Amino acid sequence: MTILEAAAAIRAKKVSSAELTAESLSGIARLQPRLNAFITVTEERAQERARRTDEELKRGIDRGPLHGIPIAVKDVYCMRGVRTTCGSKLFENHVPDRDAAVVERLEAAGAVITGKANMHELAYGITSSNPHFGFVRNARNPEHIPGGSSGGSGSAVAAGMVFMAMGSDTGGSIRIPASFCGTVGIKPTFGRVSRYGVMPLDFSLDHMGPLTRTVRDAAICLGAIAGHDPRDETSSRQPVPGFLPPGQVSIQGLRIGIPENFYFERVDPEVEAAVRRMASAAANLGATLVPVRVPDIRELNVIARVILLAEASAAMEKYLSRRENFGADVLSLLDQGRLIPATDYVNAQRLRRVKQQEFRRIWRQADCLLTPCTPTPAPKIGQTTITIAGESEDARLASTRLVRAINLLGLPALAVPCGVHTSGLPMGMQLIGRPFTEPLLFRVGAALEDVTGFDKRVPPEC
Repeated sequence: MTILEAAAAIRAKKVSSAELTAESLSGIARLQPRLNAFITVTEERAQERARRTDEELKRGIDRGPLHGIPIAVKDVYCMRGVRTTCGSKLFENHVPDRDAAVVERLEAAGAVITGKANMHELAYGITSSNPHFGFVRNARNPEHIPGGSSGGSGSAVAAGMVFMAMGSDTGGSIRIPASFCGTVGIKPTFGRVSRYGVMPLDFSLDHMGPLTRTVRDAAICLGAIAGHDPRDETSSRQPVPGFLPPGQVSIQGLRIGIPENFYFERVDPEVEAAVRRMASAAANLGATLVPVRVPDIRELNVIARVILLAEASAAMEKYLSRRENFGADVLSLLDQGRLIPATDYVNAQRLRRVKQQEFRRIWRQADCLLTPCTPTPAPKIGQTTITIAGESEDARLASTRLVRAINLLGLPALAVPCGVHTSGLPMGMQLIGRPFTEPLLFRVGAALEDVTGFDKRVPPEC
């Protein structure tokens, strides 16, 4: 069932929010020992909120399609009176006295938060193999990682525990779990969603967005959380449009750019074939496929890594004397960041602006880009290298290779399932647009979802 379907069922009195929430909590209890997708389950709070939303509907108060829908939020989002750990031993007993802006807006829209999703420690990694709160497992195959850092969010949605789970994305941390778990994930334009009340990893690369079962569900959720927030100095004043594509969506005449360089290099042949099939499907729907050459993405990735290393270490500087409280992989990255010269950091930010200007030229040729999201399906838990076309590559660098630059540029990107690998694992593609063109990305994603039926894939029996 999708959010739209559940919302219709609630209003038709076929089901109540209390019943949906009880089913969600039951699924969490049943699957948590297997997948470890949650750090904290807010059972009593969720049950009370579900009862309240049902009462509101009886009184004629309807907050929109999320009214009464069970969801989760990644454990970087502060919730008043609820433990918020950021997946870190440093914050294992941290109980905020405020809600994150996203939590405020989701609850104002009537959503029922059932818990805080597990994640990679400090949101700084792609495995979600958390040494403090346990490894998260992929709902499609528990021997494999769910991706990260929003791995618990991806696994919870893929398993059907919740209808939506909020993630955060600094170098691909929404889109990688979406690709590995077979869900949809939207990284909005920088500034589109407030970061107030979110435990930060990087001051200039963090983006907030949802993981969902379908493109239209993602559009509904982004509509609920987007908009200016004066408490976040990076928050945009750009007006919030309608994001939800219609039932019969057209992409006739849209120009979809297919990169001739970088994005299809060193990609699993099955992933490439699946993404190109999606491009062909778009062409059959009336879109025009336009070959484009993108700026040097390798250089963009290097710039983004320099900025992330420096800014993440600056954010955690006051805690670095407590070295025993960090996992080995995260501590290594934080130590590397402290070695970045100030000149390298300043030059990286300068080059960032130059590259943003270079990338703008693409939009003269295309309305959006269609690319693979990750070069392979999800690696196994503990796997540190992957092999593509006989060549070995670091699993972390490979998994972020196609997504990291888009955070640097601040562009919106939508991850959509595009097939199933012969391994049985999902494969993902991404749609990239110019700033604040999320409605266009949702149109394309929904049109492709409608003709491929990937949104109809039944959650696995974990």
